[in-house]
Amino acid sequence: MTGRLDIREVVEVVRGVVGVADSVALHEPEFSGNEKTYLNDCIDSTFVSSVGEFVDRFETMLSARTGSRHAIACVNGTAALQVALQLAGVRANDEVIVPALTFVATANSVSFLAAVPHFVDSESRTLGLSASALAERLDAVGERGPHGVRNAQTGRRIAAIVPMHAFGHPVDLAGLLEVAEAWNIPVVEDATESVGTLYRNRHTGTFGLLSALSFNGNKIITTGGGGAILTGDDELARRAKHVTTTAKLPHRWAFDHDEIGYNFRLPNLNAALGCAQLEQLDGFVARKRRLADQYRAAFCHVSGIQVFVEPEGARSNYWLNALLLDESETEQRDKLLDELNDAGVMSRPAWTLLHRLPMYCECPRGHLLVAEGLGRRIVNVPSSARLGHA
Repeated sequence: MTGRLDIREVVEVVRGVVGVADSVALHEPEFSGNEKTYLNDCIDSTFVSSVGEFVDRFETMLSARTGSRHAIACVNGTAALQVALQLAGVRANDEVIVPALTFVATANSVSFLAAVPHFVDSESRTLGLSASALAERLDAVGERGPHGVRNAQTGRRIAAIVPMHAFGHPVDLAGLLEVAEAWNIPVVEDATESVGTLYRNRHTGTFGLLSALSFNGNKIITTGGGGAILTGDDELARRAKHVTTTAKLPHRWAFDHDEIGYNFRLPNLNAALGCAQLEQLDGFVARKRRLADQYRAAFCHVSGIQVFVEPEGARSNYWLNALLLDESETEQRDKLLDELNDAGVMSRPAWTLLHRLPMYCECPRGHLLVAEGLGRRIVNVPSSARLGHA
């Protein structure tokens, strides 16, 4: 379609899809299963901290649901990604390739290890890290050596690649893994937004050496605050559980620790909530996918804007629905956001691109033309599983 964007029309269309008369949140949790039962059971057991049956149950359920050999529950997704990167071999003064279009926690997890984020461009069809941009960047600055790949411009080792599945949509994992394998750089997936998402009939987070999941209060399932590390490697899984539990050596009563560890284990109380939520994941995904279909149908004749659709070969969880303004309409983005929020429809832009934040503005980066364009065009609209379906 051609023509100027009609902001009032967009607001009315979104209102019509969500089907809520009063104000509507961007994404809110839903507790309609065994949450209260499991929480009461946990409280009755008195095991509400990092030891208890629900932690073990939640990890077993995550492994079964994702197809990962191991799942290690953590206090949040940021901690999970930090430990996953550490176990992948990231050390102080290394560089880690990440997209500029991602939540700040992706880069923060790198910084917590005293390493340096290295920004590479995204692609429009996935909103995630671009395989072609990655290959181009490594060809430009990568230098192979006996200790791995070095950035010839900075002298630092490039220790890992972290693709993030934005808004629940998987990146081009096949393309990225091909480039990573050619350069012998490990991939650690940031799957914090993509629980329930499949790429070529396989769950995201099971393609890299390790990955991180998130169960924050605004995610598709929640433990209140929580995350997990996935890996198919037995030794990495053992190390993940050890390091996230203060590196305490097993003993009936002694408190001996053999390295610096973290108090990053998920409390049993949170895991109880997670077990109940995970039981409902398939239903949440199905309803969110129907909501995405409703958005697409409602916007098919609206000028100047379109609904982002999952990439080919994906079955996305549509954690957050994304509207994409035409490039010619980007100057209206902030006005649209004001009008939507004034109408009680909580909406937001994509995150500020990370290379524009003061603590990351000096980090190495390739060209970021696509990410810059997407950053100007994206508007996230309400995406809770309970919405729509009228």
